[in-house]
Amino acid sequence: MTDVSVPPSSAAPAVAPAPPPGTPGVGSGTLPPVPLTEPADGVPPVVDTPQVLADAVARLAAGTGPVAVDAERASGYRYGQAAYLVQLRRAGAGTVLIDPVPLPDLEGLAAVVNPTEWVLHAADQDLPCLRELGLAPATLFDTELASRLLGRERVGLAAVVAENLGYELAKEHSAADWSTRPLPESWLRYAALDVELLLELRAVLTEQLRTAGKLAWAEQEFEHVRTAAPPAPRVDPWRRTSGLQAVRSPRGLAVARELWRAREELAQNLDRSPGRVLPAAAIVAAAVAMPRTEGQLVRLREFAGRGTRKRAAYWQAAVTRALELPESELPPRRAAREHGQLPAPRAWGEKNPDAAARLEVVRTCVRTRAAEHALPQENLLAPATQRHFAWETPARPTPEQVADRLAALGARQWQVALVAGPLAEALTAL
Repeated sequence: MTDVSVPPSSAAPAVAPAPPPGTPGVGSGTLPPVPLTEPADGVPPVVDTPQVLADAVARLAAGTGPVAVDAERASGYRYGQAAYLVQLRRAGAGTVLIDPVPLPDLEGLAAVVNPTEWVLHAADQDLPCLRELGLAPATLFDTELASRLLGRERVGLAAVVAENLGYELAKEHSAADWSTRPLPESWLRYAALDVELLLELRAVLTEQLRTAGKLAWAEQEFEHVRTAAPPAPRVDPWRRTSGLQAVRSPRGLAVARELWRAREELAQNLDRSPGRVLPAAAIVAAAVAMPRTEGQLVRLREFAGRGTRKRAAYWQAAVTRALELPESELPPRRAAREHGQLPAPRAWGEKNPDAAARLEVVRTCVRTRAAEHALPQENLLAPATQRHFAWETPARPTPEQVADRLAALGARQWQVALVAGPLAEALTAL
């Protein structure tokens, strides 16, 4: 990643200036953060036509340096995780708010911003929905991940901005239904402020990472996030229904499975969050009761609502399909193991006692090394990596064997360099 320092915006903030980064008291509680209530350039209009988009793309192309990026979704309201607003800010271009719903063709925007470095906060949350729009960065700086590597305890955007820049960001619209049209002015203000200070924040965090000797570590982590493959489809995703442990019989599990599938199909057709189409509690209640008629179904408290009763025939049809399945097609009580999934660590003592002993050593070693370098242990070595390493590593491994195994499990070079030697030494002494 190219190190590009970004000077603060030349436009005056909408409030009295915050103390400059590094001022004694900033982030310590001695000096309270200054509320930031308005973008420096005002709330920009929403880009929602091809002509306005072309003008915005031209402005971004004329700008310089990295591009601050954010996206707003409608989680909990709509089906899936599509972006309903994309925010971008670049030095010399200002802030751009793009409504992707009426703009299916963003190739011109992609041609300008994709070759650049992007600055995001918690990039792994927004990159998938941006990729669906054809937008993906050439390089990445993640201000949340940078804060984690610096050992910060509070890594939300508001906390990171307050600690490093001395401004207070409001987060009152973070869980809003961003599919709402037209978007209220207060929401647009919030959205613009989310990218207002990302470029300045990048400059401050870059210097802190360099001072701490962690800049190269951060660059490897950013690239790992940028290039991460999408997660593999889950085996039996219906088994993740909240409260499903109350369902004891295979027949009841079949009812839950059929209702879950029916809910997914309807939610996708309606473009509504599955939980708003049918709550998980209703699925579990029907799976326990196994009603045989619509009347029995709607007598369940969880199906008494007007919206649920309106579709009672649809839900009962799913229940009936499950009740009529032959025994051979009922799901087993226990979920099939995902590919590469290990047993729960609590069962290791019985299934693989040597691995259980190794896991304790691995966890202790990683925890110790993380504390020595002011890192969260999960950022030094992911818990899943620790478990797989402990399960499969031979007794008394050499540092080279440890390094090779960690690399094969996806650990980055800086992580391997920090833990391979200590892990080999600790496991040899086991």
